[in-house]
Amino acid sequence: MRDLSLHILDLAENSVRAGAKVVEIGVRTDEKKRITLTIKDDGCGMDEALLQRVMSPFGTTRTTRKVGLGIPLMAQNARLTGGDIDIKSQVGVGTVFTAWLNGDSIDCLPLGDLAGTYVSLVTANPDGPDFVLTCASPKGEMCFDTREVREALGSDVKLNEPEVAVWMLGAVREEVEPIFGGG
Repeated sequence: MRDLSLHILDLAENSVRAGAKVVEIGVRTDEKKRITLTIKDDGCGMDEALLQRVMSPFGTTRTTRKVGLGIPLMAQNARLTGGDIDIKSQVGVGTVFTAWLNGDSIDCLPLGDLAGTYVSLVTANPDGPDFVLTCASPKGEMCFDTREVREALGSDVKLNEPEVAVWMLGAVREEVEPIFGGG
């Protein structure tokens, strides 16, 4: 994967497949340029055996292919920077995936188009789950929650309607850019 936003997309899609009703995506940087990515869901969760399988590139829950590289690749990219990942999961409760990366490392992938990735997730799943994006850095913080958008639009308007998608993309970019300095 060429940037962190694509890892976020892959990990959030795992939450969608797990039947989550709400997927919370967190991106934080601190003064030391440490990046923390968090994907939290209320999906079906994983038992210990499944948790061990998803950490292996040769294990997946999908039936369409025999390997799952998303989590192992994210782990490798985090470790290349001196960071790591952690996954906590409970069957019937959900999963919390956390990755830490050293943003100063030459091996750290760029953040990428976080706003575009978020809106892609929302428009690809217009009937749910709901997605909450929180971002924070020493420059500020923001939160964008599709539940608030749904409430404002009413039940007749889908989040994947072109006008809504364009508005969301602009709104999220407007909030993310001052926090992370672009795209």
